[in-house]
Amino acid sequence: MKKKGELDVFVSVSRKRAVQLLVGVGLLYVILVGLEIPFVFRTGFGAVSHEGLNGLMGDALPLSFQLASEEDMEERTAPIRPLQVPFRVSQGLVPQGARQLTEYSGVSGLKFGHLDVNVSGKDGFSELEKTAKVAWDIGKKLWADLQSGKIQTEINKNGDARPESCAHSVALSGPEFLKRGNIMVLPCGLTLGSHLTVVGKPRSAHPEHDPKISLLTDGDESVMVSQFMLELQGLKTVDGEDPPRILHLNPRIKGDWSGKPVIEQNTCYRMQWGTALRCEGWKSKADEETVDGLAKCEKWIRDDDDHSESSKTTWWLNRLIGRTKKMTVDWPFPFEEGKLFVLTLSAGLEGYHISVDGRHITSFPYRTGFALEDATGLSLNGDIDVHAIFAASLPTSHPNYAPQRHLEMSSIWKAPSLPNGPVELFIGILSAGNHFAERMAVRKSWMQHKFIRSSNVVTRFFVALHARKEVNVELKKEAEYFGDIVMVPYMDNYDLVVLKTLAISEYGVSRGIITKLEMLILIFFPPKT
Repeated sequence: MKKKGELDVFVSVSRKRAVQLLVGVGLLYVILVGLEIPFVFRTGFGAVSHEGLNGLMGDALPLSFQLASEEDMEERTAPIRPLQVPFRVSQGLVPQGARQLTEYSGVSGLKFGHLDVNVSGKDGFSELEKTAKVAWDIGKKLWADLQSGKIQTEINKNGDARPESCAHSVALSGPEFLKRGNIMVLPCGLTLGSHLTVVGKPRSAHPEHDPKISLLTDGDESVMVSQFMLELQGLKTVDGEDPPRILHLNPRIKGDWSGKPVIEQNTCYRMQWGTALRCEGWKSKADEETVDGLAKCEKWIRDDDDHSESSKTTWWLNRLIGRTKKMTVDWPFPFEEGKLFVLTLSAGLEGYHISVDGRHITSFPYRTGFALEDATGLSLNGDIDVHAIFAASLPTSHPNYAPQRHLEMSSIWKAPSLPNGPVELFIGILSAGNHFAERMAVRKSWMQHKFIRSSNVVTRFFVALHARKEVNVELKKEAEYFGDIVMVPYMDNYDLVVLKTLAISEYGVSRGIITKLEMLILIFFPPKT
């Protein structure tokens, strides 16, 4: 009884302490709220608008002005070409000296000349600063030539060069293919019905101490690997970077992490890989999507399949007594070390079809963003000896690789003029000079949203100069037509992307569309495959 009484006392004391703690927290909360209320009344509720993006982001982006009347609170969609005065602002709330800009100004005012950087000497400047100085000097000269029309004149003089002819078929022997750097050039790409044939022989497995397709187990210093890669590449679609892999076919005879022979297929665009399609010896399910009526993966004999003599005898008995009318044959993995093979790749309506030694092995559906005519190169690398390559049924007309192919010159995609004063949201998009298709996709998608088209938002692309003069000429035309590109006059370099970020802030402040930098948010949008 004594112990029970002591326990009751302990529980009672604990409850009192918990209640006291709760009361203390409540008093502290009341004090904090009381301190905040005067601040709220001083700030006012007019800083939060109910129109456009304010309803979504009012807490993050408070306004420095108020709308004049309830009429301005109505939700409106901006016209294709905005009015001379896109929106009304209370005159008393417009910052003094706010610029009234209605014309497009397409060059960044960012300056780099104040730094006296000695590129060749050791003066304490970092390598990044020296690289930026060189890129800025080259870009300044290039921009001057571009504005004067000198580059356009040079291009016109060289424009008479005859384009590369389009052959209906191409054939290379193994030594010729090796001399050309393991690449067969397809001048005009592929078309529906084009087919490529490769005669080759996989090499024997070799030890790899740092395998890319497997992991070393405890105690192992190397893994035996035998694999090769067949790729369709877009040699003419990009400049200054690795060409996109429109089709990546990777037979792994030995060394895959699964321990089984597999065939992996994928695409890669601007160093971003898509979702891989792996064929591991199981046939695609009946309810899976097909490619031109063919399965994405066919079946082959795996090491864990039961191929005993008893199962074979049972199969023949069932066949003889007529229990099955459909005869199925199990084939081994189509590639074997030291064994010659004939691989045929053909372009169908819905995707690529791969056959080996006359038997369909796999089909890979076309991915969004890639066209048959973009596949201008066939490469083969890895553990393979190429004996011969043939390409037939190729297109005989030359496709258009010019930027105009990606740009849609329509007034509905033009950017609205700059407003007379600050805006709620200023979006700066970092873009490379030759990314014509990407900019056009942005213009035709989320930039058409009613909030983005409203007078409360400004969107601009920030682009540096490209190494190719032809790209810069087309870029200047694009900027002048759409009015949404700000040129940052330096030679583009991935290490100097921070200059574009600085140019975003400089542009917003100097044009009067932002009075101060409330928040800088960097968002990366990966390419969609």
